[in-house]
Amino acid sequence: MTDPTLLRWRLLLGEPGGACLGGQELDERAAARDAAVDWLYGRDEDLRRRGVRQGGTGGSTLTTFDWLDDIARLFPKETIERLHRDAIERYEIHDVVTDPAVLARIEPNPALLKAVLRTKHLMNPQVLRLARRIVEQVVRQLMEKLAPEVRSAFSGTKVRRPGRMRLARNFDMARTLRANLGRYRPETGKVVIETPFFFSRTRRHLEQWQVILLVDQSGSMTDSVIHSAVTAACLWGLPGVRTHLVAFDTDVVDLTADVDDPVELLMKVQLGGGTDIARAAAYGADLVDQPHRAIVVLISDFYEGGDPHRLVRVVRDLVAQGSKVLGLAALDEEANPAYDRELAQRLADAGAYVGAMTPGELASFVAEHVGR
Repeated sequence: MTDPTLLRWRLLLGEPGGACLGGQELDERAAARDAAVDWLYGRDEDLRRRGVRQGGTGGSTLTTFDWLDDIARLFPKETIERLHRDAIERYEIHDVVTDPAVLARIEPNPALLKAVLRTKHLMNPQVLRLARRIVEQVVRQLMEKLAPEVRSAFSGTKVRRPGRMRLARNFDMARTLRANLGRYRPETGKVVIETPFFFSRTRRHLEQWQVILLVDQSGSMTDSVIHSAVTAACLWGLPGVRTHLVAFDTDVVDLTADVDDPVELLMKVQLGGGTDIARAAAYGADLVDQPHRAIVVLISDFYEGGDPHRLVRVVRDLVAQGSKVLGLAALDEEANPAYDRELAQRLADAGAYVGAMTPGELASFVAEHVGR
């Protein structure tokens, strides 16, 4: 029986890794896996130069559709998702998102959503309808994950006084046990509860705040565009919050009318192009109604193609009038930052909060200021 670890190394290295198995031939299933992996990674010139994946044991006539069928049959879900992501992002195999047969077959996932947003301008109406299905499914998954975080950030806080709402989530265990300890039953090891106690929840009166999201839609910011759209949809309609969403490259597009429909919003976004952050910041500044109740969130990598001096000036003016300015270097699930630190530091010096936040952390930041 082949050692599973050695077999994995053989599949990772391709034919040059044959020594891992001592010259032993692959069985039928392993050979099919090797052919599927080689179909994707065998096109990588860098791997070939390093003596990895120099041709597999299978044929090279697989279509993308056949390959998707093969990997769905041969690999676990986690591996399939990685293969999908590499096919789309690393090797730019566009028929994954432009061929109707392939689109109908592939499982929607975040990597596929990003590919759809980047290539939707290449799609005919039939393909675009199928692509919209992918956008809808992935956005729904993101909403299901993010919405509870946003609601939690805006929920009332528990206070230690008796409450009338006898709900399980408000149960005051410590006070209940203290009050009923006299009813402890040694024979059963239990406390008989005669009088339960509950916390009450308070919610401050919330005056209306503006939250203005300015989102860089250049090609490198795809994750941020997706999560900004979903975050804006989650904030929409919350008490005390009026949300704006503005996308920009060298132009500025106000997408606020579609904030409650993140699918429609994402289908309208045009990724790519240059970047004029200063122009977007000036547009956002013009939207402010009450400076002391405005949060302007600038989501960008801060690689300015416009006038950085103007950008710093706009941010300084916003801060001086009492608005909160938040510069976010990333807005994806992990908030991995990649940005121009020099310009970001200049914005921080002008009074902006600058950092990297997940969507949930952004919601908490907004809730903290809205609740004051």
